[in-house]
Amino acid sequence: MSDYVLRVLAKDAGVRVLAAITTGLAREAAERHAAYPIASAALAYGMTAGALLGALLKVQERVALKVDGDGRLGKMIVEADAYGRARGYIAVPDAVSGESLGREAVGDALGKSGVLTVVKDLRLRDLYRSATALEYGELDKEIEHYLNQSEQIPSRVEIGVVMDEEARSIAVCGGLLIQALPGHGHERLERLAERLDAQPPVEQLLAQGETPEQIVDRLMQGDEYLALDTTPLTFSCSCSKDRSAKALRMLDPEDQLALIAEGEAIIDCHFCHARYTFSRDELVALHEEALLERRSLEQDDTETQ
Repeated sequence: MSDYVLRVLAKDAGVRVLAAITTGLAREAAERHAAYPIASAALAYGMTAGALLGALLKVQERVALKVDGDGRLGKMIVEADAYGRARGYIAVPDAVSGESLGREAVGDALGKSGVLTVVKDLRLRDLYRSATALEYGELDKEIEHYLNQSEQIPSRVEIGVVMDEEARSIAVCGGLLIQALPGHGHERLERLAERLDAQPPVEQLLAQGETPEQIVDRLMQGDEYLALDTTPLTFSCSCSKDRSAKALRMLDPEDQLALIAEGEAIIDCHFCHARYTFSRDELVALHEEALLERRSLEQDDTETQ
């Protein structure tokens, strides 16, 4: 089954529902970072959370979430947008895995003390930023707490991961996000939350072959709803050699000369591990371009004085 997120609106029930399958997305993130099992499971939770938050955005908007806990995995950062594109990395992908890879084990590895930071680019003058203390040690509960407390939108989040029989890679993962519509409070949400608690976990249903559509239909239990759309989910990184070159041009001249003396520069993207190599001749050209840009700016400043 390909990865996608389904968006559903149930006006009479006063809620909207997002249901996602994210197996391929999570696997690619884990493979790109050569992640050990516990880090793979954590990335699966993170990529799914990013995909769900991204599906709440409008056109051209983006979201980033950072989990900075006291666990052995270090920090985890995930970025996603309204088009279903996501990327992520974890600081210690080769952290030792224990016997368990369940949600509590992943929570311990990420840490039960620390901060969840959510940053949104809503195409406004300033970025939206919110930081909440980690309280539960399970990422879906942390995201749920953030939505309820920081955005003050009654929400329920469930994310689940199943590892393969050898517990080495991700077999399946996905998630559900339920939110009360504007003008509706917790009472409307609680009815669906009770249904969610009464049914098997989302990862178990996905492992049994159920689709997001079937999972939503099971959850709604005959309540009328409208399936708005489905958005494919893909691992996508915005890095490029041109962007890396721009970063090199912004270095201080002394740092640029030091790289030229070394003979080459290699930039490794944290998110996708793409490597961009710049030869000595390329570095010299970038250094000369940077000098010309600085001289031009200095001349403009002189003329305006």
